[in-house]
Amino acid sequence: MIRVQDLRKSFGTLTVIDGLNFEVKKGEKLALIGPSGSGKTTILRILMTLETISGGRIEVAGEPLYHMQKNGAEVPANEAHLHKMRRHIGMVFQHFNLFPHKTVLQNITLAPMLTKGESRANADKRAGELLEMVGLSDKAGHMPSQLSGGQKQRVAIARALALNPEIMLFDEVTSALDPELVEEVLIVMKRLASETDMTMLLVTHEMSFASDFADRVLFFDKGKIVESGPPEQIFKNPQEERTRTFLRKIIAAGQHV
Repeated sequence: MIRVQDLRKSFGTLTVIDGLNFEVKKGEKLALIGPSGSGKTTILRILMTLETISGGRIEVAGEPLYHMQKNGAEVPANEAHLHKMRRHIGMVFQHFNLFPHKTVLQNITLAPMLTKGESRANADKRAGELLEMVGLSDKAGHMPSQLSGGQKQRVAIARALALNPEIMLFDEVTSALDPELVEEVLIVMKRLASETDMTMLLVTHEMSFASDFADRVLFFDKGKIVESGPPEQIFKNPQEERTRTFLRKIIAAGQHV
């Protein structure tokens, strides 16, 4: 579903991703872990076309993301191509990014109506189903300011799902929440992982959740994949000293893995 080849990304003179290669199978649940600044969130933002690439190639669902065919040659993608490719992908952000002046229902229905031309009736019906799935059926008429952080994040998940993406990206979706609100979001994500065949990429510092959620874990450091493997290998028997050092610090900080 995703193929990343020799990906490079720089911000000015700072190189944050340097020669990155990995693939994600259709339906795979992938957790990206590593220290802050290791490039994890940048990868999600690149996949969502919120950041451009400095070099390399990405394919999504068999099509190039940042390139397109024109007159028999491959050229940099234009905005129309990027817009088409974005339809494959939904993203949930760390800080919710809900529209504060719109109700919960309007937050979920706006994109399907604007980008896919869905009727209000169909968009409302789908939004109702999604709100039920995330446990917020009674909040459709509420404003974001009336919700807790955990409720806002569950609305953000429902909003991303409203466009029926094949790939879902989750960027530290619990890190802005009070500890007692984290579990309600993780429950929704576990349900998504177990009940759908969506391809999912999760950037997280919640190691126990990454272990439960993921088919495969990638440990990043300094823009490179240091180690890749199933959760039981990465968390119980890491092969690389850098991975072991990182996990020791996580455990020392009070997290279970």
